[in-house]
Amino acid sequence: MKFSGQILKMISEYDSPIQYYLNLSGDLLHMNQLLYKKIILHHIGYQCVSCGKDIPLYRMGFCKDCFFKSPYASETIIRPELSQAHLGIEERDLEVEEKIQLVPHIVYLSYTSEVKVGVTRESQIPTRWIDQGALQALPIARTENRYEAGVIEVALKEHLADKTNYRQMLSTMESNTDLNKTKQEIIRFIPEESQQFILPESELWNLKYPYEVPEKITSFSLDKKPELGGILKGIKGQYLCFDEGNFINIRSHEGYVIDLTIQN
Repeated sequence: MKFSGQILKMISEYDSPIQYYLNLSGDLLHMNQLLYKKIILHHIGYQCVSCGKDIPLYRMGFCKDCFFKSPYASETIIRPELSQAHLGIEERDLEVEEKIQLVPHIVYLSYTSEVKVGVTRESQIPTRWIDQGALQALPIARTENRYEAGVIEVALKEHLADKTNYRQMLSTMESNTDLNKTKQEIIRFIPEESQQFILPESELWNLKYPYEVPEKITSFSLDKKPELGGILKGIKGQYLCFDEGNFINIRSHEGYVIDLTIQN
């Protein structure tokens, strides 16, 4: 059985374990049903997620031109403290930026292989945590816009990590960390003007993945080799794990056009 299309990040559904759907040009393949089957991915081209051109991609699925022009690739995506939509100041496209930035945001703690702090739109819970492969997550503050959340994150990342080490994440399946205890220890570092956004109580999320830690972890890129084949052994974050420890990050391959073959 063969499918073809542009890779977009996997869609996830909160369940135990997480349910994953590979998005190929809008066609969804339920990846949990393909576990322990042989799958072959063959790279046949590119399709920029913005302009759609078949040209080499630069970052985040965008060609170089779109990466530096699209509001969906602006610096505030990575650094929310730079958001200025609440001031009516345009970075690239104010209408789009207002829709993204002027909505409730959550500052959270999550555990991947260590505790980290992060920011996401409230509407992206729990998708954001699933995408990063978190085992646990705890909202600690709720703000009205992206800038306010960014201010809190900047203060807390002086004391906590704000990046995920993918190798450690893929090697970790248990957490012995008490995120509520961590929250009580670090909220004193939140600036006084932002203390009003702290959530007195919030739900602790536990996430389980269709995944077991392999003996080795080898990162695979379709840029280096145009074809990856093997038995699908597990899924965590946005990574597909194949036999022999080969991993492919679907998120970093957004915009790649592939043929996907399923062998019985």
